[in-house]
Amino acid sequence: MLHTLSIGELAAKLAGREISSVEITRHFLARIERLNGRLNAVITLTAEQALAAAAQADRRLAAGERGKLLGIPLIHKDIFCTDGVRTSCGSRMLDNFVAPYDATVVERLKAAGAVMLGKANMDEFAMGSSNETSYYGPVKNPWDETKVPGGSSGGSAAAVAARLAPFSTGTDTGGSIRQPAALTGVTGIKPTYGRVSRYGMIAFASSLDQAGVFAVSAADAAAALEAMSGFDPRDSTSVDTPVPDYSAGLDAPLKGLKIGLLREFFEGLEARNQALIEAALAVYTGLGAETVEVSLPHLPLSVPTYYVVAPAECSSNLSRFDGVRFGYRCDSPRDLTDLYERSRGEGFGAEVKRRIMTGTYVLSAGYFDAYYLKAQKVRRLITDDFKAAFARADLVLCPTTPTPAFGIGAKVDDPVTMYLNDIYTIGANLAGLPAMSLPCGFIDGLPMGLQLIGPHFAEQRLLNAAHQYQQATDWHRHGPHGFV
Repeated sequence: MLHTLSIGELAAKLAGREISSVEITRHFLARIERLNGRLNAVITLTAEQALAAAAQADRRLAAGERGKLLGIPLIHKDIFCTDGVRTSCGSRMLDNFVAPYDATVVERLKAAGAVMLGKANMDEFAMGSSNETSYYGPVKNPWDETKVPGGSSGGSAAAVAARLAPFSTGTDTGGSIRQPAALTGVTGIKPTYGRVSRYGMIAFASSLDQAGVFAVSAADAAAALEAMSGFDPRDSTSVDTPVPDYSAGLDAPLKGLKIGLLREFFEGLEARNQALIEAALAVYTGLGAETVEVSLPHLPLSVPTYYVVAPAECSSNLSRFDGVRFGYRCDSPRDLTDLYERSRGEGFGAEVKRRIMTGTYVLSAGYFDAYYLKAQKVRRLITDDFKAAFARADLVLCPTTPTPAFGIGAKVDDPVTMYLNDIYTIGANLAGLPAMSLPCGFIDGLPMGLQLIGPHFAEQRLLNAAHQYQQATDWHRHGPHGFV
């Protein structure tokens, strides 16, 4: 079955002319048509464009061109602008917005020959930990359709878990790639802040947002991330640092690799989750890695710090959506004030409004120093803690989420409890570090994730460590019943 093959296996079949990109694309489009109604993972299907792109990929292959992603289908999170295709960001505010250009991520993957099948559902403006805040309804977890897939990139994660596409793009502001990757049993990587261009990616929190990728395995993720990465002069936060061949470094031995164990993450960890992490550690030590204990004393402050910084930046970024220039506009406004108030009131959902109001408050005169400025100072302390940890360890290993996927609706009325689901992932965003989640076992039949965090621009090291773990285990090969 084509949907069970890796990116590398599909690429080999394409290079050997055993199958065409059009045939692969038709296979995945048919799966989306048949299965997506159960998951609500894909909200815009671009079948006509996909088949045209696949035909173009076949012509390139026939001319002798080869590439890791040439002719391989993917799904983009609906936060990336796609020329001529609706880009909604999961919001009523942008329900009618058709982007006039491609985001850099879309542009680079298109140049590599990847074939876009459609756009994935997401939490509205990437604000959420469960993918329940979308204007288009919640995404369901293919492992248990009564459970959430995690957010905000839950549609992208669920699509890969259900094998609706070989890989997908996502964004990670406080864990929004790693958390859904863990809850749906796939591999997800968030690179170093600045490694992948944010141009054309609709902003939530500009100092935290970073694009990344979902795939079944670290090897597939390496191929996709390599194509997406690199300097972009159109993005002022893009870093001009060479991108290594991530795939070439996957097979390096782990002998002597120093893995840091975060003391703070293991305090109060649920016993079954801890057992999975310890089993993963045993695999790594068997591969020749060494373990050292490290501490991030300010990490317990990461959640309150994040929920000051992120809403403040969201308040600033979303001020552009006013019913005037583009996006949703209310009917028959009485005057300009009524236009602003009703367009925003009707266009934004409850969670987005909550974060805008929080952010506006912490930035207001009299409160800026007490909240936003103090949060930025704590952010620096957390970053310094990570630097000290990486002076002793090559990477840090910890859980991705506290628990498996929870029920749809279980936490939607308790935002504080919802926010705590990101407790293990937020620190990497505050420090701008690369991090990834990979499957490491199951609790009550639901997948759990192992998180690896590295120093800046250590994506190759993370992918190597993840790949070696996946060569020694088969957790990533498990798929949800009825989809694989």
